[in-house]
Amino acid sequence: MSGNRPLLEVNGLKKHFPIAGGLMGMATGYVYAVDGVSFDISKGETLSLVGESGCGKSTVGKAILRLYPITEGEVYLDGERIDNMPAAQLRPMRQRVQVVFQDPFSSLNPRMKIREILAEPITNFGLAHGRREVTERVEALMDKVRLPRDAINRFPHEFSGGQRQRIGIARALAPGADLIICDEAVSALDVSVKAQIINLLVDLQDELGLALLFISHDLATVEHLTHRVAVMYLGKIVEICDRRTLFASSHHPYTRALLSAVPVPDPTAKRQRIILTGDVPSPINPPSGCRFHTRCPFAFERCRVEEPVLRAVGPGHNSACHLTHEPGAGIEAVKVAA
Repeated sequence: MSGNRPLLEVNGLKKHFPIAGGLMGMATGYVYAVDGVSFDISKGETLSLVGESGCGKSTVGKAILRLYPITEGEVYLDGERIDNMPAAQLRPMRQRVQVVFQDPFSSLNPRMKIREILAEPITNFGLAHGRREVTERVEALMDKVRLPRDAINRFPHEFSGGQRQRIGIARALAPGADLIICDEAVSALDVSVKAQIINLLVDLQDELGLALLFISHDLATVEHLTHRVAVMYLGKIVEICDRRTLFASSHHPYTRALLSAVPVPDPTAKRQRIILTGDVPSPINPPSGCRFHTRCPFAFERCRVEEPVLRAVGPGHNSACHLTHEPGAGIEAVKVAA
């Protein structure tokens, strides 16, 4: 395994859900939830996966976790392929890759005390032996997520939503994970609590060198958390680059539309809102050519017939849009129009 290799590599990931209903339960079609997604995450890095609801971003996270069998593609953890790994060999991967779910209440067992919830992964992976040693590790986890130690004897319903999410983060840290997948981990929280959880994740990343895959529908949420951003639309990544480039000079019209909806801190600042017309097409029958062309204000004939691929539009900046490559339809046209 190369020391320069990313911690996580996802190559050509596809997840198609069959639609049953044919003769003898045969599939009558497929939901193309994820349709050829590739990215990587380095150790200690945060990659945010953003897009509207239904674009397939949560499915990507669950496929990496092996909660869904993938249709096609490859997933590597520290150079070792894990998407086709036999279930009996998954324990080391489970220890290294953990998840924090959206709903901090339903993801915690209401019948277990916090002590038991946090002790379970510790004992399962043999990280501590004896009640005293386990309790010490549980209390240390409570310290890391900034909750009082004596709270380990309470049940989940006795905590607020933000506190429950801190417990969910502590549970993800318990086995010593290298990578945490945060699946809309702050979307159910109030604004002030959301900021506290994001600050906690940033601090934990600095302290522990964690890698994060942060899945969100809100670009404003990821702005101060992430290193790079991958924007998804209808099962595909349409733009990927570092945070500063995305917020300062995004390329894809879909990204620009998402950014135009982000609130501006300065109330006197002016920003032209890009309103997308129409609904997101069905992933059962995605449009031909560019999947965004049915809603894109800059679409032209090539967009309707030829699917764009991710191409470099700057250093470390890739976009899947014909506007860069079609003579007379350069990105300057988008800048002027937007």
